[in-house]
Amino acid sequence: MRNAKVITESVMKLNKLFMDSSALMAGILSAEGGARALLLLSENNKIDLVVSEQVITEAERNIARKAPILLPFARELILHAKISILLDPKPEILKGRIDWISHIADLPILVSAADAQVDFLITLNTRHFMDDPQAAKKSGLYIGTPGDALGWLRKNLANE
Repeated sequence: MRNAKVITESVMKLNKLFMDSSALMAGILSAEGGARALLLLSENNKIDLVVSEQVITEAERNIARKAPILLPFARELILHAKISILLDPKPEILKGRIDWISHIADLPILVSAADAQVDFLITLNTRHFMDDPQAAKKSGLYIGTPGDALGWLRKNLANE
């Protein structure tokens, strides 16, 4: 019976989620909350977390500005959480998807998440992502806060 359990666990598909810089920073700067819980789930191989180079750059820049003493801790936390870092999308790809979101500065994040074929885009930037109905519609992604993502994960796990 032990072998059956191992085989089942090895073929289970992990949920794949993309964190933007606001969610990543929240997970790094707060010891509690949904974003930190998601980082811990990734560290324990319960989910796959994905970010883009832009997310890392933005998060590091903001942490260096707001809490520079935490920058080494932030880098260590990203490593422990086993976050996959993707290349940013090329300008020609972005050009073809310019109508995906009204706040154009967030287009690379939305395109990165869609192209990574994630299940969920996690953000605290409700104004630019969740309040723009085109973002979810055009990208085909679930978009929500860390708390929304945890609720979505619970629902998915209950259905399995």
